[in-house]
Amino acid sequence: MEPRRLPPDEYLYDARAKRQHRHGTSHRKNAMLPADLIAALRTRYAEPHRHYHTQGHIDALLKELRVTLVPVHDRDVVEAAIWFHDAIYDTRRQDNEARSAELAGTQLREAGWAAEQVASVERLILATADHTAVARVLDEEPDAALFLDLDLSILGARPSVYDAYAEGVRKEFDWVSDADYRAGRLRVLERFLAQSRLFRTDYYLERDIIACDNMQREQIALLRG
Repeated sequence: MEPRRLPPDEYLYDARAKRQHRHGTSHRKNAMLPADLIAALRTRYAEPHRHYHTQGHIDALLKELRVTLVPVHDRDVVEAAIWFHDAIYDTRRQDNEARSAELAGTQLREAGWAAEQVASVERLILATADHTAVARVLDEEPDAALFLDLDLSILGARPSVYDAYAEGVRKEFDWVSDADYRAGRLRVLERFLAQSRLFRTDYYLERDIIACDNMQREQIALLRG
């Protein structure tokens, strides 16, 4: 299988915006997650049925956010979306993102967050339900491209890290037969690989080919059974 070609540079983040970010002109409001709320979220991410969608996943995304060169419009919103986006995770249900967004909305409003920030967090979380159908949120939310790239950054990790991720996801679906899991997972990989590009920011675009290699390698393993 041939690697995908990368799209034209017209889709990349503007270099001028990156320079502004480096000089500290990115937007940030004064909102924080209360310590008791974070403690409750940590308890959720320690649930025994989780193997990839754990606190480790959240910590990895927060670390990526700290070092990214992508301009950040509202860092508090992105951080909150990271903390809440997998807060509710039940592999037997199809509404985890909607329930996580609802939980975020309720708890952030109780914490005194501004309505527009809460709405942004909710929209970002809902977008993770299908990373291949996010055109609307990309138009509505200035941090959507970054947040979605953060969530998918594991796909462009080195092979051993990717393999651990894939193994963790399989364990979370241990109630599904091997045949059914293979079929479902192959459909997920095929949807990702059909995209003209996986990552939407130039900072992560360099991982696109690595991500394709990882997913194609997993495809081959699944097809071999």
